[in-house]
Amino acid sequence: MEIEEIQSQHQIQIPIDTSIASNPTIISPNNPSQKSSVLTRFHAGYFRISLSLCSQVLLWKTLSQPTKNTHALLFSLPSKAFLLLWSLSLFTLLSLSLLYLLRCFYHYHKVKAEFFHEVGVNYLFAPWISYLLLLQSSPLFSPNSKYYPILCWVFLVPVLALDVKIYGQWFTKGKRFLWTVANPTTHLSVIANLVGARAAAEMGWVESALCMFSLGMIHYLVLFVTLYQRISPVDCLPSTLRPVFFLFIAAPSMASLAWDSISGTFDAPSKMLFFLSLFLFASLILRPSLFKKSMRKFHVAWWAYSFPLTVLALASIEYAQEVKGGVAHGLMLVLLVLSVVVSLVLMVFTAINHNNLLPNNDLMFSFC
Repeated sequence: MEIEEIQSQHQIQIPIDTSIASNPTIISPNNPSQKSSVLTRFHAGYFRISLSLCSQVLLWKTLSQPTKNTHALLFSLPSKAFLLLWSLSLFTLLSLSLLYLLRCFYHYHKVKAEFFHEVGVNYLFAPWISYLLLLQSSPLFSPNSKYYPILCWVFLVPVLALDVKIYGQWFTKGKRFLWTVANPTTHLSVIANLVGARAAAEMGWVESALCMFSLGMIHYLVLFVTLYQRISPVDCLPSTLRPVFFLFIAAPSMASLAWDSISGTFDAPSKMLFFLSLFLFASLILRPSLFKKSMRKFHVAWWAYSFPLTVLALASIEYAQEVKGGVAHGLMLVLLVLSVVVSLVLMVFTAINHNNLLPNNDLMFSFC
Protein backbone atom coordinates (compact mmCIF):
# COMPACT_ATOMS: atom_id res chain seq x y z
CA MET A 1 0.00 0.00 0.00
CA GLU A 2 2.83 2.40 0.80
CA ILE A 3 4.42 1.80 -2.61
CA GLU A 4 1.14 2.55 -4.38
CA GLU A 5 0.69 5.77 -2.38
CA ILE A 6 4.22 6.93 -3.30
CA GLN A 7 3.59 6.19 -7.01
CA SER A 8 0.29 8.09 -6.94
CA GLN A 9 2.00 11.12 -5.37
CA HIS A 10 4.64 11.22 -8.12
CA GLN A 11 2.29 10.95 -11.08
CA ILE A 12 2.84 13.73 -13.63
CA GLN A 13 -0.26 15.71 -14.48
CA ILE A 14 -0.41 17.60 -17.79
CA PRO A 15 -2.82 20.56 -17.65
CA ILE A 16 -4.95 21.03 -20.77
CA ASP A 17 -6.33 24.46 -21.63
CA THR A 18 -9.76 23.73 -23.03
CA SER A 19 -10.09 27.28 -24.34
CA ILE A 20 -7.26 26.61 -26.81
CA ALA A 21 -8.72 23.36 -27.98
CA SER A 22 -12.15 24.89 -28.44
CA ASN A 23 -10.78 27.83 -30.44
CA PRO A 24 -9.55 26.59 -33.83
CA THR A 25 -8.44 30.05 -34.95
CA ILE A 26 -5.46 29.94 -32.62
CA ILE A 27 -3.98 26.69 -33.83
CA SER A 28 -4.91 26.86 -37.50
CA PRO A 29 -1.97 28.16 -39.55
CA ASN A 30 -4.14 28.60 -42.64
CA ASN A 31 -6.89 30.57 -40.96
CA PRO A 32 -8.12 33.35 -43.35
CA SER A 33 -8.79 35.71 -40.43
CA GLN A 34 -5.09 35.66 -39.55
CA LYS A 35 -4.14 36.55 -43.12
CA SER A 36 -6.54 39.47 -43.16
CA SER A 37 -5.46 40.85 -39.77
CA VAL A 38 -3.12 43.29 -41.53
CA LEU A 39 -6.00 44.57 -43.65
CA THR A 40 -8.24 45.07 -40.64
CA ARG A 41 -5.64 47.19 -38.88
CA PHE A 42 -4.56 49.09 -41.99
CA HIS A 43 -6.31 52.39 -42.78
CA ALA A 44 -5.94 55.48 -44.96
CA GLY A 45 -3.90 57.22 -42.26
CA TYR A 46 -0.85 55.22 -43.41
CA PHE A 47 -0.76 57.33 -46.56
CA ARG A 48 1.00 59.90 -44.38
CA ILE A 49 4.15 57.98 -45.29
CA SER A 50 3.64 58.38 -49.03
CA LEU A 51 2.76 62.07 -48.58
CA SER A 52 6.10 62.67 -46.91
CA LEU A 53 8.18 60.68 -49.37
CA CYS A 54 6.54 62.16 -52.46
CA SER A 55 6.91 65.70 -51.17
CA GLN A 56 10.60 65.02 -50.50
CA VAL A 57 11.05 63.92 -54.10
CA LEU A 58 9.44 67.17 -55.30
CA LEU A 59 11.73 69.11 -52.95
CA TRP A 60 14.88 67.58 -54.40
CA LYS A 61 13.65 68.04 -57.95
CA THR A 62 13.06 71.73 -57.23
CA LEU A 63 16.55 72.05 -55.78
CA SER A 64 18.08 70.43 -58.85
CA GLN A 65 16.72 73.15 -61.17
CA PRO A 66 19.40 75.88 -61.46
CA THR A 67 16.96 78.28 -63.09
CA LYS A 68 14.99 78.44 -59.85
CA ASN A 69 17.75 78.20 -57.29
CA THR A 70 21.29 79.50 -57.58
CA HIS A 71 22.47 76.96 -54.98
CA ALA A 72 21.23 73.95 -56.94
CA LEU A 73 24.69 72.40 -57.31
CA LEU A 74 25.06 72.35 -53.53
CA PHE A 75 21.86 70.41 -52.86
CA SER A 76 21.00 68.51 -56.01
CA LEU A 77 21.15 64.74 -55.90
CA PRO A 78 22.90 62.76 -58.65
CA SER A 79 20.46 61.63 -61.32
CA LYS A 80 20.67 57.97 -60.26
CA ALA A 81 20.11 58.85 -56.61
CA PHE A 82 17.12 61.01 -57.50
CA LEU A 83 15.69 58.21 -59.63
CA LEU A 84 16.17 55.79 -56.73
CA LEU A 85 14.35 58.15 -54.37
CA TRP A 86 11.51 58.62 -56.85
CA SER A 87 11.27 54.84 -57.39
CA LEU A 88 11.20 54.22 -53.63
CA SER A 89 8.35 56.72 -53.25
CA LEU A 90 6.45 55.15 -56.14
CA PHE A 91 6.91 51.65 -54.72
CA THR A 92 5.72 52.78 -51.27
CA LEU A 93 2.69 54.52 -52.73
CA LEU A 94 1.73 51.57 -54.92
CA SER A 95 2.16 49.15 -52.00
CA LEU A 96 -0.08 51.24 -49.75
CA SER A 97 -2.63 51.59 -52.56
CA LEU A 98 -2.67 47.83 -53.12
CA LEU A 99 -3.23 47.19 -49.42
CA TYR A 100 -6.11 49.64 -49.36
CA LEU A 101 -7.68 48.09 -52.46
CA LEU A 102 -7.55 44.70 -50.74
CA ARG A 103 -9.10 46.29 -47.66
CA CYS A 104 -11.92 47.65 -49.85
CA PHE A 105 -12.50 44.17 -51.27
CA TYR A 106 -12.32 42.11 -48.06
CA HIS A 107 -13.45 44.66 -45.45
CA TYR A 108 -15.82 46.99 -47.26
CA HIS A 109 -17.74 47.74 -44.06
CA LYS A 110 -14.59 49.15 -42.47
CA VAL A 111 -13.88 51.31 -45.50
CA LYS A 112 -17.48 52.53 -45.43
CA ALA A 113 -17.13 53.43 -41.76
CA GLU A 114 -13.89 55.24 -42.58
CA PHE A 115 -15.66 57.18 -45.34
CA PHE A 116 -18.28 58.47 -42.91
CA HIS A 117 -15.77 59.23 -40.15
CA GLU A 118 -14.73 62.86 -39.63
CA VAL A 119 -11.02 61.94 -39.57
CA GLY A 120 -10.90 58.93 -41.86
CA VAL A 121 -12.61 60.62 -44.80
CA ASN A 122 -9.94 63.33 -44.88
CA TYR A 123 -7.14 60.81 -45.31
CA LEU A 124 -8.88 59.49 -48.42
CA PHE A 125 -7.43 62.59 -50.10
CA ALA A 126 -3.89 61.53 -49.14
CA PRO A 127 -3.24 58.94 -51.88
CA TRP A 128 -4.39 61.33 -54.62
CA ILE A 129 -2.24 64.13 -53.21
CA SER A 130 0.70 61.70 -53.23
CA TYR A 131 0.10 60.70 -56.84
CA LEU A 132 -0.13 64.35 -57.92
CA LEU A 133 3.10 65.23 -56.11
CA LEU A 134 4.85 62.22 -57.62
CA LEU A 135 3.59 63.18 -61.08
CA GLN A 136 4.95 66.73 -60.71
CA SER A 137 8.37 65.35 -59.79
CA SER A 138 8.35 62.52 -62.33
CA PRO A 139 11.54 62.03 -64.38
CA LEU A 140 9.48 60.11 -66.96
CA PHE A 141 6.71 62.59 -67.81
CA SER A 142 7.02 66.34 -68.34
CA PRO A 143 4.05 68.73 -68.25
CA ASN A 144 4.24 68.85 -72.05
CA SER A 145 3.93 65.07 -72.36
CA LYS A 146 0.71 63.70 -73.83
CA TYR A 147 0.31 61.31 -70.87
CA TYR A 148 0.73 64.03 -68.22
CA PRO A 149 -2.78 65.57 -68.64
CA ILE A 150 -4.40 62.12 -68.67
CA LEU A 151 -2.72 61.07 -65.44
CA CYS A 152 -3.45 64.45 -63.90
CA TRP A 153 -7.19 64.11 -64.54
CA VAL A 154 -7.18 60.53 -63.29
CA PHE A 155 -5.87 61.77 -59.95
CA LEU A 156 -8.03 64.92 -59.85
CA VAL A 157 -11.42 63.29 -60.45
CA PRO A 158 -11.46 61.46 -57.06
CA VAL A 159 -10.47 64.74 -55.38
CA LEU A 160 -13.42 66.54 -56.96
CA ALA A 161 -15.74 63.69 -56.00
CA LEU A 162 -14.63 63.89 -52.37
CA ASP A 163 -15.00 67.69 -52.52
CA VAL A 164 -18.65 67.32 -53.44
CA LYS A 165 -19.18 64.98 -50.52
CA ILE A 166 -17.37 67.03 -47.86
CA TYR A 167 -18.04 70.59 -48.96
CA GLY A 168 -21.62 69.72 -49.87
CA GLN A 169 -22.22 68.60 -46.30
CA TRP A 170 -20.75 71.82 -44.96
CA PHE A 171 -23.04 73.85 -47.22
CA THR A 172 -26.27 71.95 -46.59
CA LYS A 173 -25.92 71.07 -42.90
CA GLY A 174 -24.62 74.43 -41.67
CA LYS A 175 -22.04 75.59 -39.18
CA ARG A 176 -23.18 73.32 -36.36
CA PHE A 177 -22.23 70.32 -38.48
CA LEU A 178 -18.89 71.89 -39.41
CA TRP A 179 -18.07 72.60 -35.77
CA THR A 180 -18.68 68.92 -35.07
CA VAL A 181 -16.55 67.41 -37.84
CA ALA A 182 -13.83 70.06 -38.33
CA ASN A 183 -10.38 68.99 -37.12
CA PRO A 184 -6.76 69.53 -38.25
CA THR A 185 -6.92 66.62 -40.72
CA THR A 186 -9.65 68.48 -42.63
CA HIS A 187 -6.82 70.57 -44.09
CA LEU A 188 -6.08 67.62 -46.38
CA SER A 189 -9.21 68.36 -48.40
CA VAL A 190 -7.93 71.90 -48.96
CA ILE A 191 -4.38 70.75 -49.72
CA ALA A 192 -5.65 68.33 -52.37
CA ASN A 193 -7.30 71.16 -54.30
CA LEU A 194 -4.19 73.33 -54.04
CA VAL A 195 -1.90 70.53 -55.23
CA GLY A 196 -4.29 69.98 -58.13
CA ALA A 197 -4.19 73.71 -58.91
CA ARG A 198 -0.40 73.64 -59.03
CA ALA A 199 -0.41 70.59 -61.30
CA ALA A 200 -2.86 72.26 -63.69
CA ALA A 201 -0.83 75.48 -63.71
CA GLU A 202 2.34 73.54 -64.59
CA MET A 203 0.56 72.34 -67.75
CA GLY A 204 -0.61 75.85 -68.65
CA TRP A 205 -4.25 75.21 -67.75
CA VAL A 206 -4.71 78.56 -66.03
CA GLU A 207 -8.51 78.45 -65.89
CA SER A 208 -8.57 74.97 -64.36
CA ALA A 209 -5.85 75.98 -61.93
CA LEU A 210 -7.81 79.06 -60.86
CA CYS A 211 -10.92 76.93 -60.39
CA MET A 212 -9.12 74.46 -58.12
CA PHE A 213 -7.31 77.26 -56.28
CA SER A 214 -10.48 79.23 -55.58
CA LEU A 215 -12.31 76.10 -54.44
CA GLY A 216 -9.53 75.27 -52.00
CA MET A 217 -8.97 78.78 -50.66
CA ILE A 218 -12.64 79.59 -50.02
CA HIS A 219 -13.04 76.46 -47.95
CA TYR A 220 -9.67 77.07 -46.28
CA LEU A 221 -10.91 80.42 -44.99
CA VAL A 222 -14.06 78.77 -43.62
CA LEU A 223 -12.03 75.97 -42.03
CA PHE A 224 -9.38 78.32 -40.63
CA VAL A 225 -11.97 80.46 -38.85
CA THR A 226 -13.88 77.40 -37.62
CA LEU A 227 -10.82 75.74 -36.11
CA TYR A 228 -9.74 78.97 -34.43
CA GLN A 229 -13.19 79.33 -32.86
CA ARG A 230 -13.45 75.76 -31.60
CA ILE A 231 -14.99 75.63 -28.14
CA SER A 232 -13.71 72.12 -27.41
CA PRO A 233 -10.32 71.99 -25.70
CA VAL A 234 -7.21 70.46 -27.23
CA ASP A 235 -7.55 67.50 -24.86
CA CYS A 236 -10.45 66.16 -26.95
CA LEU A 237 -7.77 65.12 -29.46
CA PRO A 238 -5.95 61.94 -28.38
CA SER A 239 -2.35 62.76 -27.58
CA THR A 240 -1.16 60.17 -30.10
CA LEU A 241 -2.69 62.14 -32.97
CA ARG A 242 -1.49 65.60 -31.99
CA PRO A 243 1.23 65.71 -34.70
CA VAL A 244 -1.61 66.36 -37.19
CA PHE A 245 -1.63 69.94 -35.89
CA PHE A 246 1.31 70.50 -38.25
CA LEU A 247 -1.17 70.34 -41.13
CA PHE A 248 -2.00 73.92 -40.18
CA ILE A 249 1.35 74.77 -41.81
CA ALA A 250 0.86 72.72 -44.98
CA ALA A 251 -2.28 74.43 -46.31
CA PRO A 252 -0.98 78.03 -46.60
CA SER A 253 2.43 76.77 -47.76
CA MET A 254 0.86 74.80 -50.60
CA ALA A 255 -1.40 77.75 -51.41
CA SER A 256 1.72 79.89 -51.73
CA LEU A 257 3.27 77.41 -54.17
CA ALA A 258 0.03 77.06 -56.14
CA TRP A 259 -0.38 80.81 -56.60
CA ASP A 260 3.28 81.07 -57.59
CA SER A 261 2.66 78.56 -60.39
CA ILE A 262 -0.54 80.30 -61.51
CA SER A 263 0.86 83.85 -61.53
CA GLY A 264 4.32 82.86 -62.73
CA THR A 265 6.06 84.76 -59.94
CA PHE A 266 6.33 84.65 -56.17
CA ASP A 267 4.40 87.90 -55.76
CA ALA A 268 2.66 89.54 -52.79
CA PRO A 269 -0.15 86.94 -52.30
CA SER A 270 2.40 84.11 -52.30
CA LYS A 271 4.59 85.96 -49.80
CA MET A 272 1.61 86.66 -47.52
CA LEU A 273 0.67 82.98 -47.47
CA PHE A 274 4.29 82.03 -46.83
CA PHE A 275 4.50 84.44 -43.88
CA LEU A 276 1.29 82.94 -42.48
CA SER A 277 2.91 79.50 -42.69
CA LEU A 278 5.95 80.76 -40.81
CA PHE A 279 3.76 82.27 -38.10
CA LEU A 280 1.84 79.00 -37.64
CA PHE A 281 5.12 77.06 -37.62
CA ALA A 282 6.53 79.29 -34.90
CA SER A 283 3.30 78.99 -32.91
CA LEU A 284 3.59 75.20 -32.90
CA ILE A 285 7.29 74.75 -32.20
CA LEU A 286 7.06 77.17 -29.27
CA ARG A 287 4.58 74.80 -27.61
CA PRO A 288 6.57 71.55 -27.31
CA SER A 289 4.44 70.41 -24.37
CA LEU A 290 1.56 69.95 -26.82
CA PHE A 291 3.45 67.07 -28.50
CA LYS A 292 5.22 65.66 -25.42
CA LYS A 293 2.78 62.79 -24.84
CA SER A 294 2.59 61.88 -28.53
CA MET A 295 6.37 61.34 -28.67
CA ARG A 296 6.58 58.79 -25.88
CA LYS A 297 5.83 55.84 -28.15
CA PHE A 298 6.27 55.52 -31.91
CA HIS A 299 3.11 55.88 -33.99
CA VAL A 300 2.50 56.33 -37.70
CA ALA A 301 1.05 59.76 -36.83
CA TRP A 302 4.67 60.93 -36.42
CA TRP A 303 4.82 61.13 -40.22
CA ALA A 304 2.49 64.12 -39.97
CA TYR A 305 5.55 66.21 -39.09
CA SER A 306 7.39 65.60 -42.36
CA PHE A 307 4.96 66.61 -45.10
CA PRO A 308 4.14 70.12 -43.74
CA LEU A 309 7.83 70.86 -43.11
CA THR A 310 8.71 69.79 -46.65
CA VAL A 311 6.02 71.96 -48.21
CA LEU A 312 7.18 74.89 -46.08
CA ALA A 313 10.74 74.29 -47.27
CA LEU A 314 9.52 74.27 -50.88
CA ALA A 315 7.86 77.64 -50.35
CA SER A 316 11.03 79.01 -48.74
CA ILE A 317 13.00 78.07 -51.87
CA GLU A 318 10.69 80.14 -54.06
CA TYR A 319 10.79 83.00 -51.55
CA ALA A 320 14.59 82.98 -51.38
CA GLN A 321 14.84 82.99 -55.17
CA GLU A 322 12.50 85.97 -55.39
CA VAL A 323 13.97 88.05 -52.56
CA LYS A 324 17.64 87.07 -53.02
CA GLY A 325 18.74 88.19 -49.59
CA GLY A 326 20.95 86.70 -46.90
CA VAL A 327 18.11 86.30 -44.40
CA ALA A 328 15.86 84.61 -46.95
CA HIS A 329 18.57 82.16 -47.99
CA GLY A 330 19.45 81.45 -44.35
CA LEU A 331 15.83 80.71 -43.59
CA MET A 332 15.71 78.44 -46.62
CA LEU A 333 18.77 76.50 -45.43
CA VAL A 334 17.33 76.01 -41.95
CA LEU A 335 13.99 74.73 -43.26
CA LEU A 336 15.67 72.48 -45.83
CA VAL A 337 17.93 70.85 -43.27
CA LEU A 338 15.05 70.46 -40.82
CA SER A 339 12.83 68.89 -43.46
CA VAL A 340 15.45 66.38 -44.62
CA VAL A 341 16.55 65.46 -41.09
CA VAL A 342 12.97 64.90 -39.89
CA SER A 343 12.23 62.69 -42.91
CA LEU A 344 15.38 60.61 -42.38
CA VAL A 345 14.70 60.21 -38.66
CA LEU A 346 11.16 59.06 -39.40
CA MET A 347 12.46 56.47 -41.87
CA VAL A 348 14.86 55.13 -39.26
CA PHE A 349 12.23 54.99 -36.51
CA THR A 350 9.76 53.31 -38.87
CA ALA A 351 12.33 50.66 -39.78
CA ILE A 352 13.21 50.05 -36.12
CA ASN A 353 9.57 49.88 -34.99
CA HIS A 354 8.20 48.00 -38.00
CA ASN A 355 6.71 45.35 -35.71
CA ASN A 356 4.56 48.02 -34.03
CA LEU A 357 3.58 49.77 -37.24
CA LEU A 358 0.11 48.17 -37.21
CA PRO A 359 -1.05 48.23 -33.58
CA ASN A 360 -4.24 46.47 -32.52
CA ASN A 361 -5.54 49.48 -30.59
CA ASP A 362 -4.88 52.25 -33.09
CA LEU A 363 -6.42 55.58 -32.13
CA MET A 364 -6.84 56.70 -35.72
CA PHE A 365 -10.57 57.12 -35.29
CA SER A 366 -10.61 58.08 -31.61
CA PHE A 367 -11.09 61.75 -32.34
CA CYS A 368 -13.21 64.10 -30.25
